[in-house]
Amino acid sequence: MNDLRNRFLILLLLFPLTAGAQRVIVRNMPEYDHRAMHFGFTLGVNTMDFRIRASEYAVNEGLFAEVSTLTPGFNINIVSNFRLGNHFDFRMLPGVAFGQRRINYYRIPGGRVPGESGWDSRSEPIKEGYQDMESSFIEFPFIFKYKSVRINNYRPYLIAGTSLRYDLAKNFSEEDGIYLSLKPFDVYLETGFGIDFYLPFFKFSTELKYATGFLHVLEPRSSRRQRYQDTIERLHSNLFILSFHFE
Repeated sequence: MNDLRNRFLILLLLFPLTAGAQRVIVRNMPEYDHRAMHFGFTLGVNTMDFRIRASEYAVNEGLFAEVSTLTPGFNINIVSNFRLGNHFDFRMLPGVAFGQRRINYYRIPGGRVPGESGWDSRSEPIKEGYQDMESSFIEFPFIFKYKSVRINNYRPYLIAGTSLRYDLAKNFSEEDGIYLSLKPFDVYLETGFGIDFYLPFFKFSTELKYATGFLHVLEPRSSRRQRYQDTIERLHSNLFILSFHFE
């Protein structure tokens, strides 16, 4: 009887260990992060935006420009990842990005209406026109990646870096409804976060990134509709990018 009771107690003590062993998650590719370098590709979606600083002309004339419609675009990049340490990587992601921005022009009550005398007394802003501006970027992001401790098969991370972008989009004429032209080159500061998921045969990552342009990208030019250009003192680009990395 004592022998049977002892066996029962031993089984009772071992049961939690056995149950815990059944919950152990197999770590996929346990040596993956020790590679000196690895490569992959990225597919992403973006929305392009502008930061617009209104000019004194805009205030005096009551004519303002703003981006009120965000249109999705897409990115394709090549990933080159270089290990710097247990928690740091350096990444180069050359690629292309396509997108569009719409600038709307409004007359504001209380401001002088272009081409008319007197003051506009209507209470709501009046939409005077708009311009769709397409961009086709060649881009070269250079990113530092800080990785947290790996938890089973996922690993959160933060990123920060800079990128160079050159816009290949054609500058259309006024007959095409285009009143503004953009300088093709810009430099961006990029920050974001993401999560690495370690799958049996490759690493999949989701990443959200914000890029803000340093340079004033409005290209001065003479135009029959000069007032639209004169409403803007400074024009800077912004991008929000949701990326899916396959490495």
